[in-house]
Amino acid sequence: MSSRPAPAPVVDPDAILARARLTFDIEAEAVLGLKSRVGPSFVEAVRKILEVRGRVVVMGMGKSGHVGRKIAATLASTGTPAMFVHPAEASHGDLGMIKAVDLVLAISNSGEVDELTVILPVVKRQGVPLIAMTGRPESTLARHADIVIDAGVAKEACPLNLAPTASTTAQMAMGDALAVALLDARGFGSEDFARSHPGGALGRKLLTHVSDVMRSGDEVPRVPPTATISELMRAMSIKGFGAAAVVEPDGRAAGIFTDGDLRRLIEAGADLRSPKAAEVMHHNPRTIRVDALAVEAAELMEQCGITRLFVIDGAGVIVGAINTNDLMRAKVI
Repeated sequence: MSSRPAPAPVVDPDAILARARLTFDIEAEAVLGLKSRVGPSFVEAVRKILEVRGRVVVMGMGKSGHVGRKIAATLASTGTPAMFVHPAEASHGDLGMIKAVDLVLAISNSGEVDELTVILPVVKRQGVPLIAMTGRPESTLARHADIVIDAGVAKEACPLNLAPTASTTAQMAMGDALAVALLDARGFGSEDFARSHPGGALGRKLLTHVSDVMRSGDEVPRVPPTATISELMRAMSIKGFGAAAVVEPDGRAAGIFTDGDLRRLIEAGADLRSPKAAEVMHHNPRTIRVDALAVEAAELMEQCGITRLFVIDGAGVIVGAINTNDLMRAKVI
C-alpha cells in the first residue's frame, strides 16, 4: 500500500513576517539584556586573558561549539592567540593540545553538557584557568570555573523555546564584546589588524604603500621647462601615462601637462610649434609622498577629481608616478 506524500504546508505571509519580526525582537532583547550583566567578572576575564602566556582554548558542544569556533577566530584575528578544541575530541586525545600556559573558555548555555563537564576536572588538575560562558551561573560548568560570564537569556526565539536561537546570539555578542575589550586593552591598531589579514581588501589598503605600486625610473614621463610641445607629446605617448611632469634641474616638479591640456590647446587653435613646456603647464601639480599609503593616493585623486599623481620624496624630488589603473591592478580600489 503506497503512502501519499504529505500536503505542502500552507504559507501565510502575515504569519511568516510576524514570526520573523518577533524573532528579531526576542534576540535584540537578549543582546541588550547582556549590558546589565557585564561587570566585575567580565573585567576579571579580560584581565586573566591578558595575563595568559599561551592561547585561549575555546570549547563548546553543538550550537555553542559553532559559536565557539567563531569566537576563537575573532580573538585570533584581533590580537589574542586562540584556537577551538572540540570537547568530544578532547576526551580522546585532544586534551594534549591544552598546555598549562593556556586558558580555557568553555561555552554552554545549560552548563551541563556531558562532553564538556567530564573533562573539566582534568583541565583543572593541569592548573589551566577556566572561564565559563553560560546561561546558568549555578551549573556544573560554572561551579568548576574560576570566572563566570553570565550570557543567559529569558527565552529562545524558537516558539517551542527549545532550539538554541537567542542564547547563541547572546553568546556571539558576548564573545565579540570580549574580543573588542581585549583588542582595546592591547592597543591593537589598524596596522596590527592588517598584518593578520594580509590577503584581504583591508590588508591591501593598510599595508600597500605608494612605493609598492608606482612607476619609477625611466617609466616616469618628465621633461624640462624648456621642452617643446612635441617633446611633451612624445614623453606622454612613450610612457603611456597621459601626462608629463615638467621638472626643474633639481628634480622638483615645476608643473604638469596632460593629454587633456593638449586637447584643449588643439580645440582653441593654438600654435603648437613655438610654446615651451613652462608656458603651457599647470603650476603646483598635485603630488603624493613615496611613503604614503596607496589608499591615500586613491583618496586624493577622488577628492581632486583627477586620475594620476606624481610621487615625491621627502625633499620634493619626483621619484615616481601613479594613476588609477596602477591602484586597480594592486586591488587597492
